[in-house]
Amino acid sequence: MRNRRPLLSNAEGFPEIWPAFTDVMSTMALILFVLVLLAYVRNLVSGKRLDAFQRQVTQSEQQLRALRADIESGRRDLSASRGQLREQQAVIAESNRQLGGLRSQLQSIAVLRVTVLSKLKQAIEAELGATNDAGASLVTIGDNGNIVINENLVFEYGSFTIKEKAKPVLDTLGRALGHALADDSVRENIDTILIQGHTDTRGSVSYNWDLSAKRATAVLDYLFETNPTLADTYGGYFAAAAYSKFRPIDTADTEAAYQRNRRIEISIVPKDESVRKVIDEYMQSVHPTLGSPPTTP
Repeated sequence: MRNRRPLLSNAEGFPEIWPAFTDVMSTMALILFVLVLLAYVRNLVSGKRLDAFQRQVTQSEQQLRALRADIESGRRDLSASRGQLREQQAVIAESNRQLGGLRSQLQSIAVLRVTVLSKLKQAIEAELGATNDAGASLVTIGDNGNIVINENLVFEYGSFTIKEKAKPVLDTLGRALGHALADDSVRENIDTILIQGHTDTRGSVSYNWDLSAKRATAVLDYLFETNPTLADTYGGYFAAAAYSKFRPIDTADTEAAYQRNRRIEISIVPKDESVRKVIDEYMQSVHPTLGSPPTTP
């Protein structure tokens, strides 16, 4: 059998156990230190993580506040833009209204021209009928709004002497023109009643200029000769013009086209002053500080 080592005894005879207890306490203290150290390190790492997280939260809050400020600024800008848009829409609506009034007044001047010419045509047709014995129209309204009198009705080919059968048409035309010019509202918007002579493309330019001028002048002279009141009272409204072959209404090289192009046209030219007055009044309504340009004496 193994012999057991006897326990150490102190002076009183008790066994010596302190060295073993000290070792245990040292081990426990070491373990406790390690645990404390681990806890400290852990807290240190957690603190750094927390600080980083707090910085991120702070940055996010700042970005959120900036985003909110941008949104609020955008809302204000949007509200201001909507207000400006409403103002622009109101300006556009008012401009459209004013332009509509201007257009209406200008149209009324244009309609006056067509109305007078239509009344002249109706006056001739009411007194003489719409066609002659051959079934041809006495007068027509052209695409340009002018009264068109066919050359065959008034002149022989190549002549500027008025036919006898054309004189009743011209007599009625003269009376109708006198009645139209007796209306103050008509006169104040009419600058010129133009008697136009036109030829076909055959013949020289100089010949056709001369012929168209003589035909227009012959018609105007006849109107004044047979109706002296028209000449004396309203003569300043009339003029004769020659267009030769340069304003054909049918460009075909046929006898029918030539006959259509040989014609007398009666055109009414509105006063520039009437149109300018309408525009000036419109400009005054839009910009009261703007006046009409000075007139040249």
